[in-house]
Amino acid sequence: MSVMTSSQDVEHWLYLYEQMYRIRCFEEVSDNLYTRGLIPGITHLYIGEEAVAVGVCSVLRDDDWITSTHRGHGHCLAKGADVGRMFAELMGRATGYCGGKGGSMHIADQDTGNLGANGIVGGSTAIVAGAGLSAKLRGTDEVAVAFFGDGALGQGQLYESMNMAALWKLPVLYVCENNHYGEYTPNDQTIAGEILDRARAFGIPSREVDGQDIREVSRVAGEAVAAARRGDGPSFLQCTTYRYRGHHVGDVDRPYRTQAEEEEWQATRDPLRNLAAWLETEFDVGSEVVEQLEAEVRTAVDDSAAKALEEPIPEASEVTTHVYA
Repeated sequence: MSVMTSSQDVEHWLYLYEQMYRIRCFEEVSDNLYTRGLIPGITHLYIGEEAVAVGVCSVLRDDDWITSTHRGHGHCLAKGADVGRMFAELMGRATGYCGGKGGSMHIADQDTGNLGANGIVGGSTAIVAGAGLSAKLRGTDEVAVAFFGDGALGQGQLYESMNMAALWKLPVLYVCENNHYGEYTPNDQTIAGEILDRARAFGIPSREVDGQDIREVSRVAGEAVAAARRGDGPSFLQCTTYRYRGHHVGDVDRPYRTQAEEEEWQATRDPLRNLAAWLETEFDVGSEVVEQLEAEVRTAVDDSAAKALEEPIPEASEVTTHVYA
């Protein structure tokens, strides 16, 4: 593997910054659309956790797979989803990824290897084992990644999936996004023991990483993905992160945690701010470069949302398609 030159490094990390900022803009616009009554159903925002999705997906190939969660917009976008089609799906438009019928929690895109978000906590962890088994039976080196929150650690399906992956040495990476809260409850009230010990019980190599540091996430995830491609079997990452907003868009007051806690995370551990600071220190990337990039991304996201609003809603006949009888 060739070592990137400094200029290549700068382009690489600026690209990942752009991806993280695109996710943040997408979520901020989604929040606004929901508040205006333009998104039906409910939406769970990924703001604050961008480094996990982008860091992990940055070491994947186009033909690798991911499965996602109810808080899945960031995963979908990091794996290559189109912003306009994402907005269309959220707003129930026919041009959305699922024809406007899946909504915020059920976005899938086979073309980019996104096997689907899932409204059931931990619901996609079995799917990723199936994808890994498919790669092994076909003799290919694709890798399947399951994103899930700390709330999924209470779901038996996750452990059935890890048991199968470990037993058959499937090319699977389990990524636990530990944002410290399951809905409105601190997870120290719901999770007994050490999180990493749960995966280690199956003999799965397990690491904890700073989910706010995209450089660390991408490095450790890259090692795990490389191991999976070699046939070494599954790995487990616990990414310590934090959602800046509520459990969902209607969770505004958040009495279960303090404002001081929220402000400290945003002031000292913001993944975007910290990457920008590192780029300035390491490569002398000025703030004007970052600001220009942000302006271009914000304009593109705003334009995509406006265009999606003009897309048609599904025909009434669509209610009976893609449905099991």
